[in-house]
Amino acid sequence: MQRPWDDWDHILKVDPDKDLVDGETFEDIAECGTDAIEVGGTTGVTEEKMRWVIDGCAEYDIPLYIEPSNLTNVVHTDGVDGYLVPEVLNAGDVAWLTGMQKEWVRLDDEIDWERTFTEGYIVLNPESSAAIYTESNCDLDADDVAAYAEVGEQMLGQEIIYAEYSGTFGDPEVVGAAADALEESTLFYGGGIHDYESANTMAQYADTVIVGDLVHDEGVDAVTETVEGAKDAAAATLTD
Repeated sequence: MQRPWDDWDHILKVDPDKDLVDGETFEDIAECGTDAIEVGGTTGVTEEKMRWVIDGCAEYDIPLYIEPSNLTNVVHTDGVDGYLVPEVLNAGDVAWLTGMQKEWVRLDDEIDWERTFTEGYIVLNPESSAAIYTESNCDLDADDVAAYAEVGEQMLGQEIIYAEYSGTFGDPEVVGAAADALEESTLFYGGGIHDYESANTMAQYADTVIVGDLVHDEGVDAVTETVEGAKDAAAATLTD
């Protein structure tokens, strides 16, 4: 079965709690070349901010997904293609593995399960907001990360495993170990992708690279460079 993300080399993650670069619009973002837009953030996201981004992006012909990290991140509106729900595999606080998700299910009777998928997060930067909020154990070597990836795929049935370095460029050896551990699940990578080279390097290991803060800090032209890096790596893999 074809999954929505099977052909995605690059995802642009837009944080509703952060502004766009002066002079840039959601149309610019939609036309930067990325394969999909994912909307979400760890802190400061409200329903109003989420709707601002969703309404801005929904009119353009690009896959648009919400990553709900808490109930205020979830909006049901036309133009949203689906939901990618984080489950943090190495969280010290189990609320981030099942608790937050349970509350969403308990309080939201509009969930469309046909368009809702989980991401098996492995949080790897101990200084990131994601690690602090989830109390993640980031003291992991390549074997540990590979094992978490395998647990996510084989035990929990997750079709997406997400190696998250959030704000810093990760260790390609560790990301490669996660990739080698997977049979059919897609490996997302996020963290420190800031130019052509960083995207090209990590896309040689992960199936899909995710760019976030760059669009808020430097703008669309910088994001476009990362799209080119990711797609060149994917093309080279196909010809090997």
